[in-house]
Amino acid sequence: AEYMGVFRKMSNNRKIQAEVDRTLKRVSEGLECFDEIWNKFYNAQNANQKEKYESDLKKEIKKLQRHRDSIKTWITSNEIKDKGPLENSKKQIGAAMERFRLCERETKTKAYSKEGLAQGTRTGPEEERKEKTREWIRSSLTKLTEQLDAYETELQVLDGGVGNVKKGKKSDSDRRILLETTVANHRNHEQKLELILRCIDNDLVDLDDVDAIQEDVEYYIASNQDMDFVPDEDIYDSLNLNAIVLEDIARAASNGKKKKTDLDSESDSSQPKSEKEDLIIN
Repeated sequence: AEYMGVFRKMSNNRKIQAEVDRTLKRVSEGLECFDEIWNKFYNAQNANQKEKYESDLKKEIKKLQRHRDSIKTWITSNEIKDKGPLENSKKQIGAAMERFRLCERETKTKAYSKEGLAQGTRTGPEEERKEKTREWIRSSLTKLTEQLDAYETELQVLDGGVGNVKKGKKSDSDRRILLETTVANHRNHEQKLELILRCIDNDLVDLDDVDAIQEDVEYYIASNQDMDFVPDEDIYDSLNLNAIVLEDIARAASNGKKKKTDLDSESDSSQPKSEKEDLIIN
């Protein structure tokens, strides 16, 4: 009976390893396909081509994300001994995800629109400074994403690879609380930095104000796991991002109302006079 138990365990391990190998192969093929489409996107000559390749990239990144979920589960499993290839594939998928985010931001600018064309003609010191600030934000987002992956993986390990929190040492419980808090803080930083990127593209934020927070953001990224670290919750207050968002929403709503009024006016003017009079009488 003991021998049969060992045999079943070995057989199960071989099945899991076979599935791991298949997934790693698919990841490798998916990354190659992603790179090919990525190059086509940046070599595209017109907006329609770019939109098509962006859609193709999105399909590939969704496949890679599904593989990434499986990989994160296997990394926490005691049945997988050599986790190096899994860790490497997870990092590669994370890098591809970040590249896709950059692609999405670029297409949102819509280089074929008036705004995009205007941006395309800007080559002076101000635009160079903007691009330098964008590069810093992108680099910060990449670092945050890498840390998030590591923290979420550690949380899975502490939870035994499943969603249920198991009883364990108090140190494990304290570590879990710290990680959960850090993950929430990281996501908040990601949202704020992505919003700042959009604000820079639309000239809604002062670059001097963005430069002023760089040191604080870099300190957070470098030191968020130090024992004596205390997060600064007011880093982005000087940028007044909430007011910018509300103003943008109000502007969009105002434009929507104007369009509706114009359409209503066109509808009224095209309506026969007798019909309009009937409507008034009724």
